[in-house]
Amino acid sequence: MATPSSGTSRRLVQYVIVRSDLIHTLSWPLGAVITQACHAATAAIHLHYSDPDTQEYLAELDSMHKVVLQAPDEASLNTLSSTLREKDIAHKLWMEQPENIPTCLALKPYPKETVQPFLKKFKLFK
Repeated sequence: MATPSSGTSRRLVQYVIVRSDLIHTLSWPLGAVITQACHAATAAIHLHYSDPDTQEYLAELDSMHKVVLQAPDEASLNTLSSTLREKDIAHKLWMEQPENIPTCLALKPYPKETVQPFLKKFKLFK
């Protein structure tokens, strides 16, 4: 957990939102879905590597905090991505190739309270 100069603690979290229908409806193997989440998380870190929150998150390598949530389908994932884009919340929508379908998205690391309001309707991935 990071501690800013004000003395109050804040938790930087990287949220990953994965389509649950990939497993439950489309019968993707679990390993393939986990791979999608890994790709998205890595890409979000790479794209926002110089961001101060990302650097702080990476500096605490042994205490990084990720939360993996589930989106029920492609439409809900696309809607979330649009909302995040409108609110200037940095993220990467991962598109599986060569099919070119969105499978998951990952936010850059943020203080939990900054992004949690946009993610409240999503449950932990099961």
